[in-house]
Amino acid sequence: MSEQIENPSVAVLLPCYNEEVTIGKVVRDFKDSLPDATIYVYDNNSTDRTAEIAEAEGAIVRREPRQGKGNVIRAMFEDIDADVYVMADGDDTYPADAAPAMVAKVLEGYDMVIGDRLSSTYFQENKRPFHNFGNRLVRGSINHLFRAHVTDIMTGYRAFSFTFVKTYPVLSRGFEVETEMTIHSLNNNLRLYEMPIQYRDRPEGSVSKLDTVGDGIKVMSTIFRMIREYKPLPLFGGLGLIIGIVGIVLCGTVTFEFAKTGVVTHFPTLIGAVMLVITGLLLIIAGIILDVMAKNDRKTFVIETNKIAYNKRH
Repeated sequence: MSEQIENPSVAVLLPCYNEEVTIGKVVRDFKDSLPDATIYVYDNNSTDRTAEIAEAEGAIVRREPRQGKGNVIRAMFEDIDADVYVMADGDDTYPADAAPAMVAKVLEGYDMVIGDRLSSTYFQENKRPFHNFGNRLVRGSINHLFRAHVTDIMTGYRAFSFTFVKTYPVLSRGFEVETEMTIHSLNNNLRLYEMPIQYRDRPEGSVSKLDTVGDGIKVMSTIFRMIREYKPLPLFGGLGLIIGIVGIVLCGTVTFEFAKTGVVTHFPTLIGAVMLVITGLLLIIAGIILDVMAKNDRKTFVIETNKIAYNKRH
């Protein structure tokens, strides 16, 4: 254990798809900032010279045939063992000179260090207004639901501990994986640290692979799916409460009419109201059951995390 602390192994992870314009500089920058680190470039079916350039610069190049950033990260986390992992993009938008400080924070005991773009230059450098709006929307939604204060939910510049990498279930296939990482960390009360970085936009000749509308829909669907899994009681309980209240109000109107006239003339309304009340109760009960299951999953996660940490020490 002491030997690992004194000489920690660091892996730099660079998922890439058609980044021949920038990948050479990115590899060189990380070699300068982290001279003892091993740099891995995972080529995700590039049609240009990305893999060739990265290999010429001294990176270990591997190929991932399943298209999508989430698939690449899943392969990286499965294949690579290190004490600290630094993940960045191959488009030269993240400063490599911030990596040593991020590594130091992981060695202090943090599970994930987030390279925070939004507190510095992101909104000035990023020329895509819908991306800026999307970042604010996602940040506000997740922070509200998880009662957190994370500034940059979707950044691709992060550092991880060994335990985080080996216990994080990568489910997303595309760019929504960063949002999934943040929600997973907040849900399981992991140790997070945000470090402001100087983001810069892509250099001329480098083309973004992001689809603003398509990837935005995927991110929002990921948020909904993870809220359904991690926060089922507020979701199903809240929906059930609204539906139940509507049913009770409708029942009240029919009851008031019966009390006044002694006759029920709106049987369809009465039947619909009773069904709404029953549906609301069922949703609330489902939310309670799913909430208990989610808490049990969190307990299992903690146990598995402790096992991995123990096995790593011994």
